[in-house]
Amino acid sequence: MAPAVHLTCHHTDGPLALAAVTGDIDFDTAPSLRDRALNLLAQGHHHLILDVADVSFCDSSGLNALIGIMRCAQEQGGTLSLAAVPDRLLHLLQMTGLDTVLPTHPTATEALTAHQAQQHNPATA
Repeated sequence: MAPAVHLTCHHTDGPLALAAVTGDIDFDTAPSLRDRALNLLAQGHHHLILDVADVSFCDSSGLNALIGIMRCAQEQGGTLSLAAVPDRLLHLLQMTGLDTVLPTHPTATEALTAHQAQQHNPATA
């Protein structure tokens, strides 16, 4: 049995939430991740940064969950970005072309900095 996926919110600032994702994102766990992230969106945190440093595995179900979260955020005028993406997941994002629509950042701190810069200069989007 695959380890459960956990989403733990570490920081909120108005419409922004930074959450850490740990475990495997697969067929069994992707719906839970999606539900938890959509709950953050429903709470008014339309800009999500997911720190995925401790994601040990992600399959196509996991990618679909990330796409669904991104689309829901966009529908609410928000964004989804990933921080501290492990090499295996980054390679998967690159192979599928998702890296062109789903921003990634080396660290959560850099993701927060990029988000703040984007909010102060939206014309660079």
